[in-house]
Amino acid sequence: MVEVFRAIINIISIFAIPLVLLVFLSWGFFKKVKVYEVFVEGAKDGFTTAIRIIPYLVAMLVAIAIFRASGAMELLSTVLAPITSLIGMPPETLPMAIMRPLSGSGSLGIMTELMKTHGPDSLIGVMASTMYGSSETTFYVLAVYFGAVSIKNTRHAVPVGIIADVAGMLAAVWVVNLIWR
Repeated sequence: MVEVFRAIINIISIFAIPLVLLVFLSWGFFKKVKVYEVFVEGAKDGFTTAIRIIPYLVAMLVAIAIFRASGAMELLSTVLAPITSLIGMPPETLPMAIMRPLSGSGSLGIMTELMKTHGPDSLIGVMASTMYGSSETTFYVLAVYFGAVSIKNTRHAVPVGIIADVAGMLAAVWVVNLIWR
């Protein structure tokens, strides 16, 4: 059963991105949209937005660097390790779960380190990469994108983002343990 599930996931992963691209291009063609021109216009707007968000990006990256350099990441990992073992999450993946909502590049660095240490096909490697794909950089999005459009009151965005990240992490732990154990 697990092998069939893995085979289905592999087939879906091979065709997912080309299929999405084909659907978007076909939709644009049938709606008579000049796809290339719209793409270039969007890229131009994206560049303008990128320039506008640089101060927010720098502030977020500095805060993350301080969090990691101060030892707060290790302290938090140590405190939460007993809880993670109860849910089937290897303690080595806890820094990944903590960093992912904060920083994409920081969590990518942690994931790369886990891959080098434990291997990409290990339980830890698969769990770290599944966590990476099933969650979002919530605080990065809030700091950069909300800051870029001058939104000061995020209302429910923070709690909902954290709930979504926790749900993604728990789902990653559950699915990986279901398939790889």
